[in-house]
Amino acid sequence: MIAELLLAAVLVGGVEYQSADVKKLQADEFANPGMLWVAQGERLWNQAAASGPSCASCHGDAAKSMKGVAASYPKFDASLGRVVNLEGRIDACVRVNQKGAALVPESPERLGLSAYVAYQSRGMPIAVSVEGPAKPTFDRGAALHKQRIGQMNLACTHCHDTHAGKTLLNETVSQGQPDGWPAYRLEWQSLASLQRRLRACFYGVRAEQPAFDSDDLIALELFLANRAKGLPLSVPGVRR
Repeated sequence: MIAELLLAAVLVGGVEYQSADVKKLQADEFANPGMLWVAQGERLWNQAAASGPSCASCHGDAAKSMKGVAASYPKFDASLGRVVNLEGRIDACVRVNQKGAALVPESPERLGLSAYVAYQSRGMPIAVSVEGPAKPTFDRGAALHKQRIGQMNLACTHCHDTHAGKTLLNETVSQGQPDGWPAYRLEWQSLASLQRRLRACFYGVRAEQPAFDSDDLIALELFLANRAKGLPLSVPGVRR
């Protein structure tokens, strides 16, 4: 409980746990490798779909229409009848409005569009809602955050609340905040979604990995976003 109260009082973004070189890499838009995906996303935004309009045809200039949007996700979407993250909302637009094929998780198209849309909210505080129809998903995420899993019998809270700031295998344990995702991870040499990072944590504690877009991962994303309320988005982030 004490650790949770301290966490609520002092929120620390993920890049603050990185080395000085990684911090500089993220801050420099000309050097940040994640900006390659942002550029690709901008191209896709303005590109007419094979069977429907372009994103820009409906939403116009993303710098205006998408400003602040990413800061409110995950959120309950009435048209879909469930809580979705930003990637899920973009995928629904592609399938329903553009009559296109579903965007494969971690594909260049999905990562590019989500990074481009999220980039429009860079510097804006995370401000999700966990009330009303989103509450059951949030409660599920809160329970998962404290649930021991895997052969190592650990929960998210054991690392990212109790031991944030300490060293594990020559790496500083962060608070596990979602403010920089999607992020370019140097270890993977690629931009990656928050879901891929969460799945890697499941692997790290030797637990079964939830499928991309599963209810469990969406619930964890919503819980983490609420836990990070007020932190400014810093997409695309850079991580070791």
